[in-house]
Amino acid sequence: MVVFLNYMKYSAIPTAQSIVLHCQAKNISNIVISPGSRNAPLTIAFAENPFFTCYSIVDERCAAFFALGMAQQLKEPVVVLCTSGSALLNYYPAVAEAYFSNIPLLVISADRPVYKLGIGDGQTINQRNVFENHIRYSVNLKQDVSHATPKVLRYRSEWLSDRDVNDVQQEVQNYNDGELNLALEIALTTNSPVHINAPFEEPLYETLSKPSISPQISAIPTNIDSVIDLEQHRNIWKTSVRKMVLVGVNTSNAIKDVILEKLANDPSVMVLTETTSNIHHPNFFNSIDSLVAPIEMHADTELEFKKLKPEVLITFGGLIVSKKVKAFLRNHAPEHHWHIGGQFANDTFFCLEEHIKVSVNDFFDEMYSDNMGLKSDYFSHWNLVKQNYEVKREAYLREIPFSDFLAFEHILASVPNDYMLQLANSSTIRYTQLFNVNPTLKVFCNRGTSGIDGSTSTAIGASIVNSTPTLFITGDLSFFYDSNALWNNFLKPDFRIIVINNNGGGIFRILPGKENSVVFETYFETRHTLSAEHLCSMYGFNYLTANSSEELEEELSTFFNETGRPQLLEITTPTLKNDKILIDYFRFIS
Repeated sequence: MVVFLNYMKYSAIPTAQSIVLHCQAKNISNIVISPGSRNAPLTIAFAENPFFTCYSIVDERCAAFFALGMAQQLKEPVVVLCTSGSALLNYYPAVAEAYFSNIPLLVISADRPVYKLGIGDGQTINQRNVFENHIRYSVNLKQDVSHATPKVLRYRSEWLSDRDVNDVQQEVQNYNDGELNLALEIALTTNSPVHINAPFEEPLYETLSKPSISPQISAIPTNIDSVIDLEQHRNIWKTSVRKMVLVGVNTSNAIKDVILEKLANDPSVMVLTETTSNIHHPNFFNSIDSLVAPIEMHADTELEFKKLKPEVLITFGGLIVSKKVKAFLRNHAPEHHWHIGGQFANDTFFCLEEHIKVSVNDFFDEMYSDNMGLKSDYFSHWNLVKQNYEVKREAYLREIPFSDFLAFEHILASVPNDYMLQLANSSTIRYTQLFNVNPTLKVFCNRGTSGIDGSTSTAIGASIVNSTPTLFITGDLSFFYDSNALWNNFLKPDFRIIVINNNGGGIFRILPGKENSVVFETYFETRHTLSAEHLCSMYGFNYLTANSSEELEEELSTFFNETGRPQLLEITTPTLKNDKILIDYFRFIS
């Protein structure tokens, strides 16, 4: 039930009232607003209603990722609201990330009346279905005819055609209510982004003390889980001596401990986890590239890959980071690949047999229902390989000079328990994947599109709805690209940023085809001499720096202490050594 308070303000525009009342009825309460005039009816209505918590973020690209970070943590829709024109286009990177990461971002854009499109009016673009290829549903609401009726009669008299204004307005209201009910249902039940585009005619700032409409708001239907017969799957599971479980992006504590123990102690099962999987066990393989890379360098690569090839591949969670495991499974396809749970499944390895829409816990409860053991050396063989590369990794870290690789070892060993760890893309997530991560940390990374463009904004948005402190680790290009992320009033004093500054896109140095040339340094690596120091001064961060292992260890020893202000630690590493040290690591453990 929506409660109306006398001191609240509502827009005089019926469509604006409808949007706000629908959001309130569906308990969508977090609103991220970028300034503008065309969205004033909604801005006023949201901000004047104490039910909603509103955040002002000027840069629309940052605002959308900020909202995405909130939705990532809350697991519920967060509104991001903008004015008309190019403002909306700045949402696109975050919308695409939400689409591929299944995050319920609710985009609401104010639009110009349709009769002002294509005539050279200011701040006017074609906003209908603008996210067509990366949105779960788009709503293009109809313009009210009871508001600014003289303009409607002047520019679109056919909308009325001598009919009563109230009758036509009721048709508009019915249509808009239907579309709003559907859009919010999709956002809430599929954890996906939706776009609501609302045309408003001037005047925009008129308000009422009570709504002038009574929108028809339908309840969200309760999903009833269908019963799936898993007997055939169980029979295959019970008779397969090589089973691989590969876990992508996953929420912490989503899988029951008893299930993790059964998987960890099954001699026929290898569990490969990524840093973003947020599941841990000593028997799990949590550095996939360290497992696969030595096989790629083996004298008999094909024979070793055949030993690793599973009969059954089980995947759950979101997208996979490791390129090496993708290449391996594409070239050595299992007999069966089942993806478990979730609304959507990707055929990442070109061998997906079935998407089984039951919970992961229910699926494995069924697989282990009779507790029958199976003799296999699948786990034991590869566990010895794992133990070997873990010993060699420690030895390698003791002999290399200061570098990206060594910096990550120091950083990850220093993070206090129970932090939220937000990771930027590119080299940051890939280096982190090579190490054991404290199992009390909750780890997140924008892997939907894997872009560097909004990682800082996402981390800040996530931090404000999370009760634990946040550490964000990023590379220099990603940090400077999204530096407007710091331009807001919501930074918490326990927010921490670590910037690995190797003066450019260092990851390009480890990719095939790299060559040392002016073209490479200018257009791929994009060399620079920038520092985060002045940004920290402008935005009120404590600034720290380290250029060696000794300096880094000293700074990390107090970096997470309470300071009353957010802190940033900038670590400068050697541009021309990092790629060789990383490539040599894989040779060393081989």
